[in-house]
Amino acid sequence: MKILHTADWHLGQKFLYRDRIQEHQAALDWLLSLIREEEIELLLVAGDIFDIGNPPNYARRMYYQFLTQLLNTGCRHVVVVGGNHDSPAMLEAPKDLLEALRVQVVGAASEQSERDVLLLKDANDQLEAVVAAVPFLRDRDLRSSLSGEKAEDRVQQIQAGIARHYQSLAEVCQTYTKPNVPIITTGHLYAKGATAADKQDNIYIGNMENIAAADFPSLFDYVALGHLHRPQAVGQSYHIRYSGSLIPLSFSETTDQKSVSIVEFSGRKMTRGVREVPIPVFRQLRTITGDLESVQKQLTTLSKQLSDNDLTPWIEVIIETDQMIPNLDLVLKDYLSDAPLELLKIRAKRQHYALDTQTELTDLDDLSPLEVFRKKCNSFGSPPEEMDELEATFRELQDWMQQAETD
Repeated sequence: MKILHTADWHLGQKFLYRDRIQEHQAALDWLLSLIREEEIELLLVAGDIFDIGNPPNYARRMYYQFLTQLLNTGCRHVVVVGGNHDSPAMLEAPKDLLEALRVQVVGAASEQSERDVLLLKDANDQLEAVVAAVPFLRDRDLRSSLSGEKAEDRVQQIQAGIARHYQSLAEVCQTYTKPNVPIITTGHLYAKGATAADKQDNIYIGNMENIAAADFPSLFDYVALGHLHRPQAVGQSYHIRYSGSLIPLSFSETTDQKSVSIVEFSGRKMTRGVREVPIPVFRQLRTITGDLESVQKQLTTLSKQLSDNDLTPWIEVIIETDQMIPNLDLVLKDYLSDAPLELLKIRAKRQHYALDTQTELTDLDDLSPLEVFRKKCNSFGSPPEEMDELEATFRELQDWMQQAETD
């Protein structure tokens, strides 16, 4: 069986208030062509199909059109699981209809483990793969809140709950163990030994890492992960992998080569290892740093390298200076008035001196909501020993608000 693993599409994302319809459509068109060219039989999408729980209509339309177009390929099976950005209810609403398109969706974990074990059969009704479909596991899927419990107790309960969930699925899959049937699982979390391209906060309270490679039962022949946007194996476990995002989702991801993973099985044996297929760059995102003169030269060079068919590059400029530059944004925009570039973010990196101590101003756009919350707590003099509890409460409130918006 030939499998393609992808994740973190984030359809509907706004990039500094710009929509990304053209890039996402180009990426999905490329993905469809690759599925045809490689004769993919099983497509795995490991969460964060959408960027928000209530995505815009154009994002939903792109998703459903893509799934419909798969009917004209040799792809016999599609398995989609929800991520922390997705609304389980929204993903699963057309569940019955999607099954007619050979698409199986698991937006949230079922109370009965066996319901999330998908038996994929060929045209002759013979079992050809087993997928333990694990979406993003929400706090309430993993533990029961106890009054007065400490943050470290919550962390241990969550980590134990994740490992226990995979173990229960492995026990169900054991029933279907055959020499010629690969057993696969998915996940949307932060695994120990992986690295993020951008500052991606933990989606649970406590430690960044939710599970170690050794916590995945050895029964699984391949573990298809989502959440981290950089393609990579987890530690030394080549069969436990993040495919990475479909397109760069921030300026900090522009140095990563985006890719999808292709895995081929002969029975339960991986025949060619994991093959990473690079995804073309549909729109350049560039961070250009230096003094004003250096930045202007770099912008000129970049504009000369573009072809007429390229989407307009989006640029972040960081001017390194020790003095104030009046109307910096106007200076740069006037300089590029006739260039095929769009400056989305302009900031000066200045050093301020006070009592011989150097400080650097923080751009609010560079902070996550959790980081803003931490700074606010610090400004009110919150004791350090209370921060774990405060952050846990903040995360629970975020999760509750997200669910309220999507239910």
